[in-house]
Amino acid sequence: MSNQVRVRFAPSPTGFFHIGSARTALFNWLYARHTGGTFVLRIEDTDHERNSETFLNVIYDSLRWLGMDWDEGPGVGGDYGPYRQSERNDIYRDYIEKLKSTGRLYEKDGALWFRLLGERYETYDEHRKKTVTKVKAAPTVIDDLLRGRVERIEDEDFVVVRSDGTPVFHLVNVIDDIAMKMTHVIRGEDHLSNSSKHVELFNAFGAPVPRYVHIPLILKQNGPGKMSKRDQGALVEEYQNRGYLPEALVNFLCLLGWNPGGDVEKLPIDEIIRRYDIPGLNQSNARFDERKLAHMNMAYLLELPPDKFVAHAKTYFARHNTFPGGLPDEAYLREVLLLCQPKIKGVEDLPAYTAWFFAEDYATDEKARAKILAKGDPKARLAELGAALQTADFSSDTAIEETIKQLAVDKGLGFGDYQAVARLAVSGTNVGPSLTGMFRVLGRERVLARIARFAATL
Repeated sequence: MSNQVRVRFAPSPTGFFHIGSARTALFNWLYARHTGGTFVLRIEDTDHERNSETFLNVIYDSLRWLGMDWDEGPGVGGDYGPYRQSERNDIYRDYIEKLKSTGRLYEKDGALWFRLLGERYETYDEHRKKTVTKVKAAPTVIDDLLRGRVERIEDEDFVVVRSDGTPVFHLVNVIDDIAMKMTHVIRGEDHLSNSSKHVELFNAFGAPVPRYVHIPLILKQNGPGKMSKRDQGALVEEYQNRGYLPEALVNFLCLLGWNPGGDVEKLPIDEIIRRYDIPGLNQSNARFDERKLAHMNMAYLLELPPDKFVAHAKTYFARHNTFPGGLPDEAYLREVLLLCQPKIKGVEDLPAYTAWFFAEDYATDEKARAKILAKGDPKARLAELGAALQTADFSSDTAIEETIKQLAVDKGLGFGDYQAVARLAVSGTNVGPSLTGMFRVLGRERVLARIARFAATL
């Protein structure tokens, strides 16, 4: 076996890209990058009825979006292709003939069965209600780098080629790992039950057994059990559509079953690669926490440079056709977005959060209106504020703030006596970016017009 690490991610294109699959791909990719090894993408597309080119493209797009480039595989090539199982039938036939020559295959009911080594005996199986042939064999040893020595007993022969001539998952998986010279197999704990069959096949071929790493499962957010494709937040495509940053999702995923050490969880990808190694993996299952992911995404959004944040938001707007008539004025849109960047939790909040910047027929939050108008004399405050803003300097947030503060001092009031009703008047709500920033971006004319229009309704 080669000294250079060779790992693979081998998805089946039978559905949308699951968070668990993304995490498995990530752990393989990180190990390859950490060790200077090779990350192979292999497509297990032998299930012709369920395979879909659409789902295959989702796999490719999702991996690229997450930044997981593959060193060998479809679209890249390599010395051990083809990298789609549907194109490797000649290779499988050659290996099946090799296995036949060892006497370890036999035909029964039209299928080819793999013969285990050991003493055979007949017994009645209560569950299947029939007599079956069992094999007394020594335990199969799985050398797992995370779980240590694992012993499992295989006591029945198993099918490796179906009656229609198609090889089963166990056989093609092992053949590909041999032919592609895989040194490590990093996959979910749910595959541990398959690994004893695979070790037996490796041994029958006289091939070295790769080092196994069975990583913990991802549990659903609420309740017991593994996270499935039907659970909320389970599909990578969902986070793409919601405008999540891929680096945030990668950072979050690597923490599902891996401990980087220390107290810091938010890490750049280069630092994750540097720290990542198998001893840092956990044996216990990891529970998916969408709130933690959202918080991680918010932290990354806050740190985006202005140009990247604006570009990211515009990509989201285009994907969701937020502005059917086309994007607003470039300079104005940029000002709005950068004013909101420190306040939002995700770009998916931006359309609702900024709507009143782009239209005069924005809705008014009636609960906020009732709460704000119940205090003091809002109509008088708006009249005073409108008069003060007529001659105010709108060139900076600081200048606007000084105007309002001076007005409050002159009237024997506080800044807050003007802030809430002013925000409601110009935006229809009681939440948003800084009031003075809102005024500056909207401009004097629109601010005064909105204040006057709202005051007339009181």
